[in-house]
Amino acid sequence: MNAPLPAHALPEAAIRPVPAAMLSALQARFGERCSTAAAVREQHGRDESPFPVTPPEVVVFCESTDDVVAVVKLADEHAVPVIAFGIGSSLEGHLLAVQGGVSIDVSRMTSIVRVNPEDLTVTVQAGVTREQVNADIRDTGLFFPIDPGANATIGGMAATRASGTNAVRYGTMRENVLALTVVTASGEVIRTGTRAKKSSAGYDLTRLFVGSEGTLGVITEVTLKLYPLPEAVSAAICHFPTIAKAVEVTIQLIQMGVPIARCELLDVNAVRAVNKQSKLGLRESPMLLMEFHGSEASVKEQAETVQALASDAGGEDFEWASTPEERTRLWTARHKAYFAGMQANPGSRSVTTDTCVPISRLAEIIDASVRDADACGLPYYIVGHVGDGNFHLAYLVKEGDAAQRAIAEDLSEKMVRRAIAMEGTCTGEHGIGLHKMGFLVEEAGDGAIALMKSIKRALDPKNIMNPGKIFAL
Repeated sequence: MNAPLPAHALPEAAIRPVPAAMLSALQARFGERCSTAAAVREQHGRDESPFPVTPPEVVVFCESTDDVVAVVKLADEHAVPVIAFGIGSSLEGHLLAVQGGVSIDVSRMTSIVRVNPEDLTVTVQAGVTREQVNADIRDTGLFFPIDPGANATIGGMAATRASGTNAVRYGTMRENVLALTVVTASGEVIRTGTRAKKSSAGYDLTRLFVGSEGTLGVITEVTLKLYPLPEAVSAAICHFPTIAKAVEVTIQLIQMGVPIARCELLDVNAVRAVNKQSKLGLRESPMLLMEFHGSEASVKEQAETVQALASDAGGEDFEWASTPEERTRLWTARHKAYFAGMQANPGSRSVTTDTCVPISRLAEIIDASVRDADACGLPYYIVGHVGDGNFHLAYLVKEGDAAQRAIAEDLSEKMVRRAIAMEGTCTGEHGIGLHKMGFLVEEAGDGAIALMKSIKRALDPKNIMNPGKIFAL
């Protein structure tokens, strides 16, 4: 089994340089949209992971599927790596050019290709962000619910099988992507899936590419499910004496079948950080943030059920919000937690680990992880989509401090192995990237990894699609 990669290290890999002939061809085809400037390359060699900057040799700003085809065909001809890039918000080193090559920036691919409100679908280019989708379809009475926190691109969200705060009710990108346009490693354009709600036609290629982290092809268009805006929306926060009590209420809600739309946990450290950053004045204790969608009557019923359960568990300081402005204020705490945590610890980097376990084991794993974190001496905070058993533990380490990095990695390893032992997963939504390659072997087993490698070799025989990620070939 491969060991998990230390946060300060990169895998040893031979750089496959971009030949002069290929660079000349890219410059001729793309002009100023092909850049070798150091600042541009550095921007495309970093994400939100703790790994060092690892820039590509060339960055190409694509504006269409045809542009992506042109880059990939040249890369195939010269056996040069290509790495798709959206906005750089991934957390596990997905975007780092560990073998050199070309970064395909899709951030200019921002067209809404087609909206079909009567079918509850929308097709967008890969560089469209989740906020842009909802802004552009606002007048239809529909919305796209997947919210990973960052204003990520839809292509990146599909590639990493993202989810987020609404997943407990609406699912992840796996459930909400109907069809894809993909440029394969040979430069061929394929289309997977349809706009129909279901199909039993052949292999499910859409699900194969969703979550493949750019290792099988470059996603250029995505067809998404949409949902009617709920008649009523209400949000609430509630504080608890301990994290265990907050998680206990969450488990009861899920086991009772309460159709809650969001259920988020912030520990006391996260609450303290967002208070300091945004001056919210929240009580500094473990907190659940919840949101309810439905009719006026159903939302009221859900809220009353939750309040009764929380009160029995010692929940206090309930605060309800039904207007958009009030809900935005309450959700500011959750959405700003990541950067608030780092700002509360100047000069730090976040080593963030997420796991997901069966809901019945959630309290157990969080309790054990908190004990480990409290004993380590590092600043940390916890946020989590606890409604579906997923949580994030962020250790804050001083930039360049190898000893602190090693402690954070050791704690992360313990937490992930604990999740796997509970029949959970090493990552609920961040993906494997570089950081969790060893854990994937432990979770999936040698046979499953061998099958994944066979698929990779069949679809990408020259190993040019984001090589060095998910597993080593």
